[in-house]
Amino acid sequence: MPRMRFAFGPFVLDPGAGTLLRNDDHIAVGYRGVKLLAALVGQPGEILSKAELIEAAWPGRVVEEGNLTVQIALLRKLLGPAADRGEWIVTVPRVGYRFAKSVEQLGGAKREALPLPEKPSIAVLPFVNLSKDPDQESFADGLTADLITDLSRTPGLFVIARNSVFAYKAKTMEVREIARDLGVRYLLQGSARRAAGRARINAQLVDAMSGEHLWAERYDRSLDDIFSVQDEVTGKIVKALLGRLRAPTPRNRPKNVEAYDLCVRARKLMDDSPQTAREAHLMLTRAVSLDPEYAEAYRWLAINHWMGLVHSGGPTVSSRGIALELARKAVAIDPGDAGCRWVLAYLLAYDQRFTEADAEFAKAVELDPNEADAWAALSDITVLAGQVEEGLDHIRREFRLNPFPASWYYLTLGQAQYAAGEYEAAVETLRRDETYRTSSRRFLAASLAQLGRLDEARAEVELFLVGNPHFTIRHWAATEPFRDAATLEHFVLGYRGAGLPE
Repeated sequence: MPRMRFAFGPFVLDPGAGTLLRNDDHIAVGYRGVKLLAALVGQPGEILSKAELIEAAWPGRVVEEGNLTVQIALLRKLLGPAADRGEWIVTVPRVGYRFAKSVEQLGGAKREALPLPEKPSIAVLPFVNLSKDPDQESFADGLTADLITDLSRTPGLFVIARNSVFAYKAKTMEVREIARDLGVRYLLQGSARRAAGRARINAQLVDAMSGEHLWAERYDRSLDDIFSVQDEVTGKIVKALLGRLRAPTPRNRPKNVEAYDLCVRARKLMDDSPQTAREAHLMLTRAVSLDPEYAEAYRWLAINHWMGLVHSGGPTVSSRGIALELARKAVAIDPGDAGCRWVLAYLLAYDQRFTEADAEFAKAVELDPNEADAWAALSDITVLAGQVEEGLDHIRREFRLNPFPASWYYLTLGQAQYAAGEYEAAVETLRRDETYRTSSRRFLAASLAQLGRLDEARAEVELFLVGNPHFTIRHWAATEPFRDAATLEHFVLGYRGAGLPE
């Protein structure tokens, strides 16, 4: 998707890229300066309070007003006088600042078009919830995610991951533009309504290059029959794109609709936040109590247990043991599910059972080479094994399958860039909005320390420890799945340089 840029006088500011150009020449402006300038030019002529500007540049932090004053002074020096000899940024005494000149929104720099894969490529766009009940939104989202999973398991197809397609939820864009962004030829669109124990679903398959509708169908079924509908839609798409009706072997399906709803809702909460992790835990625990043979619920609950204490320094021995037991159960229930396999592989690696972990990762990508999360997890483990170039190869694959990924993908990329000694690139990656407020700050701090930017590194450590108050280098080093002593020492040196507690 395009990102917004701002033009004023001879300048062009691209907040997403963190760049400021004067007549196409790069101007060296710091991270805080970009954030402040973006806030000001985003609302030209309006007075922004000091508190608003501090929040824009130092989100979640308490800082002295003097820091803001210094940054504004630096911006004024970089911008120089305007053509009319006036100021770009005007001080409003005792209140704040405003941007005094006209600004043009350029609409954004488009991403380069991704080359089409050799095999038929498809993205399933978020199904529209036609119900007037917003609580039914999770039903439409769950249908979308399940169809992505089913198609992803089909040999011969290239399928975009769930996180990237949900970037287009509730957005009005031409199918050709979406397909260009994602690097696919075909799009599946649809709508869903659930009411009075029935599900009404419309689906259509579009060739984005020609605009032709290749297939369309309407379904009006009992809610108990929803998974048969998913299998039928998958089969029709496979036939349209590959010329055969045979779809992959059906997955383990929930037998309880409430358990399914809980699992769908919990999927959205599987991020790097302690509060949402606790919420997801309650939902998933309830889901497995309602349906003890629901593999996907066990899979997410395993990850949830593993993440439970990551925020305070790393999972304990007991939580890691519970997580591993739950992951094994998920695989036992549905051995053909790549998602269950990679979760088990990841947890085995953290338990230092590397031979078993490698075998499970291999099985996961064999079952579903489109499973972007599997490649992301594998890249993490591969980098910590000292195989940095191979890890970066996995990252390139994961980002192609998931061009607009979850925050932890950027954590994985930043970690790999640090391991490769690409500290500037790591800083750029780890300061992206997607990952900046997560535990990836520890890698950001280490990268800044390696660059000699110690004041910035110390500030990031301070922020990191707010959310991870019990973190220590010793505990982290003992619990991460390192297989290479030199790689471990490289990270420890960066942590120490940044001032993380021993």
